[in-house]
Amino acid sequence: MSLARPLGRLMFAAAWCLGRLPLAWQLRLGDALGRLAYRRNTREAKVARRNFELVMPGQDGAAREQAVREVLRQTGRNAVETLRIWTRPRADNLALVHAVHGRHLLDAAIAAGRGVIIAAPHYGNLELVVEVMAARAPFALVYRVPDSRAGDVFLRLARGGDNITLVPAEANAMRPLWKALREGGIVGITPDQQPKLGSGEFAPFFGKPALTLSLIPRLAERSGATVMFAYAERREGGGFDLHYAPAPPEIASPDLAVATAAMNAAVQEIASRDLRQYQWTYKRYTLRPPGSGETNPYHPDCR
Repeated sequence: MSLARPLGRLMFAAAWCLGRLPLAWQLRLGDALGRLAYRRNTREAKVARRNFELVMPGQDGAAREQAVREVLRQTGRNAVETLRIWTRPRADNLALVHAVHGRHLLDAAIAAGRGVIIAAPHYGNLELVVEVMAARAPFALVYRVPDSRAGDVFLRLARGGDNITLVPAEANAMRPLWKALREGGIVGITPDQQPKLGSGEFAPFFGKPALTLSLIPRLAERSGATVMFAYAERREGGGFDLHYAPAPPEIASPDLAVATAAMNAAVQEIASRDLRQYQWTYKRYTLRPPGSGETNPYHPDCR
């Protein structure tokens, strides 16, 4: 008998225990996890440091180390906040939102009836955006399937709440998304996940070419759906401000180079609001443009 299901359920039970801690305790725990990651120079610390070296080569060494510390603190908070969001009732999660900016823009996009694509970058807390969208209407979320079956069981338990349909990020992902948009629905896709070679386009991101997902531009161009950026920005003392912003019109260009460059520029603008809250612990530049002569900048130091 496969152990994937009981293992996944056990993982969710452990997450539930941590998710039930008071918010103030969770924030302190997240800060402690960030300090520990920096002191132990974990993989996340090394990746964040390398990313800053890549996108800000002229940054002073002391300033870079302080930036890495802050990123890891925010990453720790994001981890425990996510466990809270995954394991608490939706009403508790919505109470974390202190203010909403641009709600009228989302209202207008939904009212147009052409479907809405929510581009939700890894800034602040992505999972809170998912909860807010699902509280409003049925929401189809594209997600990357974990390598382990137990991990997938856990993720489906954690993310598969009411009104949420999980769509694996696979070659046939277009079909259910296209259907949802054709019916005037809402779909969510992260615009800053590195796809496989052949599934994206190299476009500038913080001044460096990054292989960029082409799914959002292709869906926007073919469906006529409105693309909105959405992100939950963390407040220092706890809680979030939710933001909706229209995507640049070039995101629906049939020229993928133009579309992905516009999408990356929008993500960069969001990340630049507070660089600490962006996912600098992710290896965004692993794959390099063919013929560039560049190698994986994270190998072998950031294992």
